[in-house]
This record gives sequence, structure tokens and C-alpha cells, in this order.
Amino acid sequence: MEKFIVEGGVRLNGEVEISGAKNAAVAIIPAVILSDGPCVIENIPNISDVSVLFKILSEMGAVIRPINRSCVEIDATRAINPVVPYELARNMRASYYFLGALLGKFSRAEVSMPGGCDFGVRPIDQHIKGFESLGATVSVDHGMIDARAEHLTGGHIYFDVVSVGATINVMLAAVRAKGLTILENVAKEPHIVDLANFLNSMGADIRGAGTDVIKIHGVDFLHGTTYSIIPDQIEAGTYMVAAAATMGDVLIKNVIPKHLESITAKLIKAGVSVIEYDDSIRVMRDGPLEKISLKTMPHPGFPTDMQPQMTTLLTVAEGTSIVTEGVWDNRFKYVDELRRMGAKIQVDGKVAVIEGVPSLTAAPVKATDLRAGAAMLIAALMAHGTTEIEEIYHIERGYEDIIQKFRCLGADIRKVELPDSVADKAI
Repeated sequence: MEKFIVEGGVRLNGEVEISGAKNAAVAIIPAVILSDGPCVIENIPNISDVSVLFKILSEMGAVIRPINRSCVEIDATRAINPVVPYELARNMRASYYFLGALLGKFSRAEVSMPGGCDFGVRPIDQHIKGFESLGATVSVDHGMIDARAEHLTGGHIYFDVVSVGATINVMLAAVRAKGLTILENVAKEPHIVDLANFLNSMGADIRGAGTDVIKIHGVDFLHGTTYSIIPDQIEAGTYMVAAAATMGDVLIKNVIPKHLESITAKLIKAGVSVIEYDDSIRVMRDGPLEKISLKTMPHPGFPTDMQPQMTTLLTVAEGTSIVTEGVWDNRFKYVDELRRMGAKIQVDGKVAVIEGVPSLTAAPVKATDLRAGAAMLIAALMAHGTTEIEEIYHIERGYEDIIQKFRCLGADIRKVELPDSVADKAI
């Protein structure tokens, strides 16, 4: 086991390059199963979640050939086992995208219930509703989801709640179903549009991604393709907040500014300077932070994956800020870690009331989940003294080269091995 050691109080300055989007990659990689030819995927982030997906595909029979650090060729045209290995899949939420891909290609799929970060129940009822509307029978037994059909037929599906996972999974299943599928009340996140563009580049017929209604005309054949994944809006947002938190001046490169509009708007309201360019964004702060209120919502609202980072920034804003979590039931578990560093935060259900303090103080903390881990890094950079962050495997699930990128901006941060005795106690 390893931990990060961060010396706080350094203003971040310089440039940082954003990697491919984690949330797009974890949907596009399973989607390759639907192709009848090899696919070359570019701008893949080098993160542990992607490594797990490659291991799953390999064990299922796919051939994966690295071309360079951010590009691979995946050939899933050979005999693919429609059962996803349990031990690999159970620890990451995105493994359930194999359900839609396998069901779409083979009319059968068996995958474990989703795992990943623990901040609330991850219901799959909307996934099941969608699959059943396409003609599949779905059962859940001993932690495994089994979906199968004689053949899939297009259907009309209205999701009871906006769900990114269900939207993606039913899209994957529907692209090779017979006839027309109409999905209503769908999620509109950038990575859903990216998945649709990827599938269309293979010959799928998907229209309306990014709007409330997606229409899919099923096709019999999908050919191989070469496709580049969009930049990661959450990674970009994390560096935007880190620049603001340290009173820094950072140019964040390889971004789509439109994807960052909700984050940009809240930073500006808090007194941060943000300048947009064609494919980069500059974030600067040289004055006090102002209190704000925000509520996380499905896209184009403020993203739930940026809530812990933004809450951390607001711990040193003047006055009282209010953050409402509108997506997950239990996403404030990290608040206890911030309190250890001197933050004044009260949580009541889905609402956090943050009373700004002059500064944070270093303390030993842990990453309770992926985005909370990024928040702990930001807090450590803000704090006076040396902060140690444990359980950093959460952070490495979703951020490529995070140590090196922060070091290039001037941060004093390093990764060290935990002594065996400490690691044993943690286990």
C-alpha cells in the first residue's frame, strides 16, 4: 500500500495537459465487443480502471495490442465468453457496461452487481427496465446479473429517473436490436455523446445523443474503427479548482471549454478569474474567495463528480456556502477528513453548510472515494504543513499521472510505500 505526502502552501503555476475522459473510456472500451472488426482507440487515460477493463476483455478472449501509451488496438472478434470474470468486475461500477455490449452482440450477458466508490445504493432497475423492453429476460442471483434473449427488438423506453449508466447500457444493447429504439428522459453527459459518436463511427445509427430523446435504428453489422476519446472534463475541473484553491495561475490544455461551463460559472461567482480559449482554459486567483451556493445535477448542471473538490475550495471562502448533492444519497463521507484539517462543515442529509475558515491545517487523512481523494489532494495543497493521504488507490482509478502533473505546476508532492505493519492494519 502507498500514500501521498504533500507539503502545502505552494501556489500552482504553469501548464497542465488533460488526458482522455475516464467516464467515456469505461463505456467505449466494453462497446468494442459490438464491433465485427478490430478497433483502435486513441487518447485512452492511463488509469487503473482502464487497466481492469483490459484485463476483463483479455480473460473473455479479446486481443489487446498497445500501440503507444494512450492508444490500443482491441480485437474482440474472436470467441468471446459472455460471462465477465467476477473478481475483476465486482470492484468497479463501469463493469456493468459489459451487460449492454454482450447482450447487444450475443443476446446473453452475465456480470456481477456494480461496485466502485461507495456513496449510495447503485440501483440497476432502470437498466433492467430497458433490457426487458428490448425483449430480454433479466435475473439477479448471488450477486450476478444474468440477461438473455432469443433476439433483441427495438422498443420505446422512458426512464423513470435520469441515469447515465442506464442510458449507456441500453444504448449498447439497442444498436444491434431489430428495428427502432426510442429512449426518453436520458442522460446528456458529454461521455454519452462521445459513446454515440464512437458507435456511429462503427456504422451504428444513433441520433439525439446530448438531448432528452435518443433514437437508435438497429443495424446487423458494425465495422472496426479508429476513434479518439474526448478530454476529461472532471480532470480538467479538478485542476481548475486546485489552481483557485492555491491562489495559482494555471493554463489547462486539451479541454473542451463548453463541457466546463457549469464549473467555470461557479468559480467566477466565487471570485476566481477564468479565461477560455479554443481548446484550453486559464484559471487565476489573487483575491479572497466569496461564498456561493451550488447544487449538483445531471448535465448540463454542476457535475456530482466535482462536488467534493468544490466543497473543499469553499472551506476557505468568506462567509457561509451551501452545497446540495442532487445525484447521490451519500457523497459527503469525505467531510470528516476535511474537519480533521480544520474545516467547519455541517452535513444534513444531502446538504452541506460550509462556514469559511482562514486556512486549513495539515493532518493525516484518507481518500474515501475517487473524487473525494482528489478533494483531499486539493485540501493538502491549500493547508499549512505536511499532509499524508492514505488509500490513494481510489485516486489512481481516475487520474492519470496526477503526481507528475501537480509537480509540473510546482506542487511538493510524492508517493511513498506504507510500512508493512501499517498496511497490514489497514487491510
